[in-house]
Amino acid sequence: MNEVNWSARHGLALMAAAMLFMPLADGARAQAPAKLSIVIFSPPSLGAFMPPVIKAKKLDEANGLDISFQERTPDAYTAQFNSGEFKVGGSASLMTIGLAGIRGVKVKYLFNLFDFWGAVVTARPQVRTLKDLEGKQLAGARATTNYVMFEFFAKKLGVDLSKIEVVNTATPGLVGYALADRADAIQLWEPAYTLLLAKKPDIRTLDTGIERTWKAFAGGERIPYLGVGAHADWADQNPGTVAKLYATYKAATDWIVKNPDEAAPLVAPGATADDLKAIGSLIRSNERLAISLAPAGEVRNEIEAVYRAGIEVGYFPALPSSETVYGKPLP
Repeated sequence: MNEVNWSARHGLALMAAAMLFMPLADGARAQAPAKLSIVIFSPPSLGAFMPPVIKAKKLDEANGLDISFQERTPDAYTAQFNSGEFKVGGSASLMTIGLAGIRGVKVKYLFNLFDFWGAVVTARPQVRTLKDLEGKQLAGARATTNYVMFEFFAKKLGVDLSKIEVVNTATPGLVGYALADRADAIQLWEPAYTLLLAKKPDIRTLDTGIERTWKAFAGGERIPYLGVGAHADWADQNPGTVAKLYATYKAATDWIVKNPDEAAPLVAPGATADDLKAIGSLIRSNERLAISLAPAGEVRNEIEAVYRAGIEVGYFPALPSSETVYGKPLP
């Protein structure tokens, strides 16, 4: 009897040991997070706003993804995303998506994260309006959709853009230009704008006429601006991953909105106490930050209005294809 029990126990032990070396079944393999590399702008930029929250709160893992965010300057971002080195871009602005499509790069705007808001600031007393910038120097990140949208609104206000000397710089350099007073004005957006005001509260913001101009032009107020884009082949082959990606960013959006003060040190690491307080207030009000999550297909008409704005300033030689808008429903 003892020999039989020993044999049974010995057999079970061998079976258990063998199972440790067996390949995982399909169901078990499916549990492993899907690895995904996403290129984004370097901070401070909206494309870099949600990624630190996603990683710190492990929201990608909660949605079955393992995301690696790779920071680049705007020019490098555009080159590496358009070439296909990165199949997914987390600083996907509508102008760059549309232009890529016109140039034969098949890409899609998957979902919107932020609506447009931008500003032009100055410390020069002689610069009171955008028109006063003619014959003067403006620092801006020309490779960004935000700058192109500035051109659209400035043109609508009668500014001759050819008379403005533009000093092109990467997004992180804009605050430095303003603090050092190295240009007559600086064109920038959030969160750089709020960080600048915290350090230089006496700087003035010029009227760009965004709300009234856009309503007259597009018939509405919403301006889809920046979100997540991908190469069309990748998006078509990975609809499940696109849905998980949307769910990840939705979780980040919800958490940031509900926890503005806890989110501040994540989205602005190394910031001063005053900066963190300002970032918390920025999130809480959401007026200038303009977090506005939506599947691209749900804001197609508004996206097409942004494309028309690109035509008006000569950024697009033709209207981008409707195929650049991801039309599949997202949860």
